[in-house]
Amino acid sequence: MNLQRFIDAKQAELAALRREMPAPRAGVRPDFLKALMAPPPAGEPLRVIAEFKRSSPSAGVINDRLDPADVARQYAAGGATCMSVLTEEQYFTGHVRDLHAAAPAGIPLLRKDFIFDELQVHQTFATPASAMLLIVALTPDVARLRALRELAETQGIHAVVEVFTERELEMARESGARIIQVNARNLETFKTDRVEGLKLAAHRLPQECWIAASAMQTRAHLDDAAAAGYNAALIGTALMTGDSPLTNLTRILHPER
Repeated sequence: MNLQRFIDAKQAELAALRREMPAPRAGVRPDFLKALMAPPPAGEPLRVIAEFKRSSPSAGVINDRLDPADVARQYAAGGATCMSVLTEEQYFTGHVRDLHAAAPAGIPLLRKDFIFDELQVHQTFATPASAMLLIVALTPDVARLRALRELAETQGIHAVVEVFTERELEMARESGARIIQVNARNLETFKTDRVEGLKLAAHRLPQECWIAASAMQTRAHLDDAAAAGYNAALIGTALMTGDSPLTNLTRILHPER
């Protein structure tokens, strides 16, 4: 089971959090859900969550030269609505300090990690994140998903609940999820199927916010996601390749320029 290795990799971090938990961060967090549910800017098909990601198990090293603070400024300048920050250390070369570095750019931040324990939620309280990722395949227990989401919401942090199948969507809804992220990449096999992800959007309810994730690389992909009913798309690798995330984001959002 590929997901088990991510759980195993977290054990040292959990042990460290049991010994010492950082204090919650004071202040109001930007509203992640409100930002994504607003109509997209003129000329754009949907809202964009731009991701900071140094590496991944499927792609290896993507870009280890860029600074999260600078990338956040570029994303904000390029019109990204929110920013996703990979904080998983062993397989994605991330860290929670990347959230702190990105915060001055002022756009809502999503902590993207393998979160399955209350300690990790409390750890997120100490960061400027406005949202955090929960993965149904990682935590296939509705009661636990609900408990983690409700705990996050006590500090104004939204839970983005990721699904891959229709059954996982049912479980996400049973847990009370309002933000549904459909990952086109199967986390067990790492294979992507963007078309199947688009089909799943036929089940979207009007009150839900839906995010299309993985294999989003071109303006045509964004147009397809918007036509399928998605509110937003998360773009990662396509933005982090090369030296200018701003140029990459502009090329995807406005290829005519």
